[in-house]
Amino acid sequence: MGNRLSRIYTRTGDDGTTGLGDGSRVPKDSARVEAYGTVDELNSVIGVLLAMPKLPQNVAACLTEVQHELFDLGGELCIPGHTLIRAEHVAELERALDEFNDKLPPLKEFILPGGGPAAAACHLARTVARRAERRACKLARTENVSAEVLKYLNRLTDLLFVLARVLARHERGTEVLWRHERHKHARPARKTPRKAANKSA
Repeated sequence: MGNRLSRIYTRTGDDGTTGLGDGSRVPKDSARVEAYGTVDELNSVIGVLLAMPKLPQNVAACLTEVQHELFDLGGELCIPGHTLIRAEHVAELERALDEFNDKLPPLKEFILPGGGPAAAACHLARTVARRAERRACKLARTENVSAEVLKYLNRLTDLLFVLARVLARHERGTEVLWRHERHKHARPARKTPRKAANKSA
């Protein structure tokens, strides 16, 4: 295979447009570029997560495969009419999701993002995945987007939430729960005393 990137800069995007995989050019802020650009951002955030030390091997293996599939998904969005993400990719995410979730205790409270460096990075990846899904849904309103792409991003967001729980327990032995009852004991707001009436009025 030859060198694909013999030259890093081309100057062709200086006018605010970029080339799609089919050779056409679109504005850099078009819905399609926003969609695959956000998928690229998601892949980078997962790369930061994978760089965390002492990541469980099964989590690292799962996320590494996700990175490859996100690269394919971004390529699909970059080339109108091209298909790379299939039903079996979605099914594999669901299988991994069930496998990781079955080992967790039932969720009875909302969880705050955090719990340790890896868990926090996973929560960040989750929110970027949700944004990538929103961008893909927006694109799908005006252009053709495979249903499997939308399903994949939706399942991936769920998987990242579950993995964040796994990592929080791995790093801290517990998760950071939202303390909704803290408002019950909050002191009432102090009322500002009214100014004394002007006796000369």
